[in-house]
Amino acid sequence: MPVQAVIFDAFGTLLRIQDGRHPYRQLLAIGKANGRQPKPDDASVLMEIPMTLTQAAAHLEIPASPEELDFLELVLAQEIAAIEPYPDGPPAVQSLQRMDVRVGVCSNLAFPYREAILRCYPDLDAYAFSCELGVMKPDPAIYRWSCNQLGVEPRATWMVGDSMRCDRDGPAAAGIRGFFLERANTSGDYTELESFAVAALAHEM
Repeated sequence: MPVQAVIFDAFGTLLRIQDGRHPYRQLLAIGKANGRQPKPDDASVLMEIPMTLTQAAAHLEIPASPEELDFLELVLAQEIAAIEPYPDGPPAVQSLQRMDVRVGVCSNLAFPYREAILRCYPDLDAYAFSCELGVMKPDPAIYRWSCNQLGVEPRATWMVGDSMRCDRDGPAAAGIRGFFLERANTSGDYTELESFAVAALAHEM
């Protein structure tokens, strides 16, 4: 079947975080230093509930001081402001859109990071954010939601990202053809996005 839509992962695929300082990890470390033991669902809580970092501290009952929270909010804002597209991201998206292939993004992320995606890629056809939908990759529901928003069937959709579990195998289980992007070497399906877009368009033709 021709490719009618493409879903991209966000961070590590379309976008790169410059010198990530991991403010949420720092927040959890503050909790641990104050006697709060990490919980298995901490990461999913942070990425499935729409809240600021300060709200997350309250939700997780992390006893961070106002000064610590102000510092982490500043670190977070600086990190988000420094996020930029990989050079091959915009050309790949644009080449697909020029040929009327619908394009979406599907990402597991904490709520504030949405801003970077919307700033760098403001004109996509669908945005599936775990923090808004309350569900994370590789749950099939997030892929089905993406296809519904794109207005296409899973079997007419390709997805690419830098996680085998979330961007190749997870989509495949939902009927989407998934591909693994590994920029560091050639063991993945692709090492960059422009050749992926070319392949999707060739299949579409």
